[in-house]
Amino acid sequence: MGLFLTRVKQTQKENIQTEPNEDDYEDFFDLNFDNEIEIPPTEDTVSCDCQREHTEWDKLFIMLENSQMKENMLLHSLDEILKVELQRLRGEILQLVENFSSRCITSSEQATSRISSQLDQILERKNQEAEDRSVMLHELEQGKILQEILQLSRNMSNRLSRLEHAWRRKEELDIQQRGLPEKDYMTRGDSFVLNSLWQELQEAKAELKESHRKKTQNVLPIGCETALLFPMRSKKIFASVHPTTEMMLSSFTACMWVKVTEMLDKTIVFSYGTKRNPYEIQLYLSYDSAVLAVSSDLNKIVAPNVITSGQWTHFCGIWNSVNGNASLFVNGNLVKASSDIAEGHIIPNTGILQIGQEKNGCCVGGGFNESLAFSGKITGFNIWDRVLSEKEITQQSEEESCNIRGNVVGWGVTEILPHGGAQYVFTF
Repeated sequence: MGLFLTRVKQTQKENIQTEPNEDDYEDFFDLNFDNEIEIPPTEDTVSCDCQREHTEWDKLFIMLENSQMKENMLLHSLDEILKVELQRLRGEILQLVENFSSRCITSSEQATSRISSQLDQILERKNQEAEDRSVMLHELEQGKILQEILQLSRNMSNRLSRLEHAWRRKEELDIQQRGLPEKDYMTRGDSFVLNSLWQELQEAKAELKESHRKKTQNVLPIGCETALLFPMRSKKIFASVHPTTEMMLSSFTACMWVKVTEMLDKTIVFSYGTKRNPYEIQLYLSYDSAVLAVSSDLNKIVAPNVITSGQWTHFCGIWNSVNGNASLFVNGNLVKASSDIAEGHIIPNTGILQIGQEKNGCCVGGGFNESLAFSGKITGFNIWDRVLSEKEITQQSEEESCNIRGNVVGWGVTEILPHGGAQYVFTF
């Protein structure tokens, strides 16, 4: 294109530099300036213009037109080629995406299956390791207890040996110095031995009690393998209970093992309430007393001096709507009973059951009070929709008590979800 423009400029310069000749002037004077109509020449007298050679300008314009047409043709062809190529490329991309997506789905399914199988294997291995570790811990704990008992037996044997040695020496000294008859000496010697044995037995008893207290300090009640731990008093720490059946009750029995860290004026063990009445059922501690309230805090029974902090205590609260009878059992023994407690009242079904906090808000976890929160451990939490007999209640506080489950709430079966810092602990 640049070469073409250069050529055009050179042609223009040549035309400018060319001087006019005489023929040009003659042509100019031959022009007819009169207003006369000339008769066009006939075909015989005038030659055809088509036979005339093209000028440089004509050729130039022809070249321009040809180049423009070629350019348009090329652009049109290029557009057609691009459309075809783009359609082909689009089809290939769609095919590639479809193949890739199917491969990705297959790969992801295979990867998910492998990960799931690996997780199952890991969980199974971890469960087996946990079981083996629990067995080892249990055996180790038993071994430690046996070692302490053996050590206490050795200490008792050594004390008795020293006592016997001292008694024989005293016997020899008394015979030598006083010359007492053997019968009188034996009487005095027997009294001395009995007093010494009594003192030794009292010391051994104190040691055994202390050892038992230390060993049972971190051990759950017999037959219980898990417990809910409430590490501190907080309005965010509690456990929500989802009963197996409806809570519309005309009578109930609620039992649980409790090991409290500290008791205040009102420390909630568990509570059940609705939006209309947050105090349908409550079992709480008031310092060293246990309180069972039904329908309101006015309908309650109080059992004083029944709990000590840091020790496991078994509670059972019983209520019957027919005559309003209510009872509290501690460690299998009846400690308090009363009548006319919310007589004729029916526990509604639309409430929320919680452990370690009072139901005084709109929903689970709402409107809690830190001063009412429970701190310690709870296990073997069960609720029945009937009144248990004294024999059944006694079984609750004996061995394998955690294997006895209620029909409304059953420990180890019913869903109990810890919130905040509450958590399940395992002790064997």
